[in-house]
Amino acid sequence: MTLAATLTRPQKAAAILVAMGKPAASRLLKFFKQEELKSLIEGARLLRTIPQADLERIVAEFEVEFTEGAGLLDSADRMDTILNESLSPEEMSAIMGDKRFEPVPEGPQPIWPQLEKLDPARLGAFLSGEHAQTAAMVLSKLSPPAAARALLTLDKVMRSEIVKRMVTMANIPDAATRIVENRLRASVLAESSGRDTSAGQARVASLLNEMDKGQLEEVMQDLEAAGTPDLAGVRARLFAFDDLPLLTQKARVLLFDGLSTELVTLALRGASAGLAESVLSAIGARSRRMIESELAQGSDGIPLADIMGARKTIASATIRLSREGAFELPSTQSTAEAA
Repeated sequence: MTLAATLTRPQKAAAILVAMGKPAASRLLKFFKQEELKSLIEGARLLRTIPQADLERIVAEFEVEFTEGAGLLDSADRMDTILNESLSPEEMSAIMGDKRFEPVPEGPQPIWPQLEKLDPARLGAFLSGEHAQTAAMVLSKLSPPAAARALLTLDKVMRSEIVKRMVTMANIPDAATRIVENRLRASVLAESSGRDTSAGQARVASLLNEMDKGQLEEVMQDLEAAGTPDLAGVRARLFAFDDLPLLTQKARVLLFDGLSTELVTLALRGASAGLAESVLSAIGARSRRMIESELAQGSDGIPLADIMGARKTIASATIRLSREGAFELPSTQSTAEAA
């Protein structure tokens, strides 16, 4: 027997209101009698997490629209928020009798600016263990660059599911936001409270990766001469598109298996024959023929900025995979020697 079949009608109605979200539910609550509101409240108190499949059955039964994913959060907390923001304290006291019904406290300040400073892989590791709806909510709160970096650390299946939910996501209630914020504080920021230089290393590496080989080596030599600490961590994050031939064949196959042919084609425009071959040799025969056919048409009219952007995207994907342990990057020193 499903959970939906065991719920009372007041519990189902409470679940529907929670699913609808605060704005719509607030308008409907004004039409309920006090006895009905009390029944709804007490029904909601008995509800815990409602699986999505059961929520869909309840919604189908009542034949109303609902916000996808609303049943994933604690129904009692959501119902409390809706009621507190819809009814006055006097009305709540009249409904609940002697029971005190206090508004949900505001809590600490939002943590999103702190999350944007984290290593994307650290945030991605947290999101990979969460429901796609929760991950979509978190990424929707971040700036687009920070959200994109974290999204790219996830596998393709979850990435697509998260983006799909972000497209259809409605306004997120404050109570739900605070629940997720508290979990992030406990699970992500608490682990980063110690000395962690990875963010600084990543910033320096990102800057250096914008330079050409000659400039990069000159700056690295200056940093070494100045006794700059944690240079090993910086070196581990240095990689350019031109370094692709230095990766093993296995690493290149793994890298390009997750990239679109359009991106690879754009990046290879104007590339040397040796560099192009190192990429094409790691791609399936069908995709290779398609890319070679496109490249044979020339690069006229294609902005250089677009080509360089595609190359940076591939270099970033390479660095991300290496940090996830998929393979190792060639060191800056070996890169310089090979050049």
